[in-house]
Amino acid sequence: MISSAVIVVAYLLGSIPFGYLIVRASQGADVRETGSGGTGATNVSRRAGKRAGVITLVLDALKGAAAVLIALWASGLLSNEAEAGPAIQNAYWWAAAAAVVTIVGHVFPVWLRFRGGKGVATGVGVFLVLAPVAVALAGVVFLLVVVSTRYVSLGSMLAAAAIPIVVLAQNEYLRPVAGLIPLLAASSASALLIILAHRGNIRRLIEGTECKFR
Repeated sequence: MISSAVIVVAYLLGSIPFGYLIVRASQGADVRETGSGGTGATNVSRRAGKRAGVITLVLDALKGAAAVLIALWASGLLSNEAEAGPAIQNAYWWAAAAAVVTIVGHVFPVWLRFRGGKGVATGVGVFLVLAPVAVALAGVVFLLVVVSTRYVSLGSMLAAAAIPIVVLAQNEYLRPVAGLIPLLAASSASALLIILAHRGNIRRLIEGTECKFR
């Protein structure tokens, strides 16, 4: 019952449309009618300015981190109270499920008829809790791509795809990663979800019409 509640909470937290609310409050407009049509920080910046975009980025990341922390707490992993053996593996799987569901909530928010953002900032918050080293290195990938191409969408997709690769490399070459398989499953599923959410951007990148960051 607790595990099911954690999933529901993860979705509801992820579905809070901060970007939409910020633009609606400051501009009286629907941010989804601007640019890429998403509710994330980049699109908010286009409509309401960089300050609004930064606030959106922080809030979206915080809701992702909060959802995963709640899942870790409920499963006993946060306080090291989870029992060893199959029970602890089960706890890792519930935390991984909460991570993915939080991003699903951001991309498909019930409050906006399931039309939200791309899940990038929320994913950052989720994996800052679960895999901080991987997020740091993925951040380097993001910066290198954006600086060299000026495409935020391309940087976001490649950074998302880098996280499961870095997690696997960290486990192989640095130190064992706790809950490796659930974490790999969550990061891979999240990367796929984020890339699918960027399908419009992918089409524009191929056509050469994607907006560049300025």
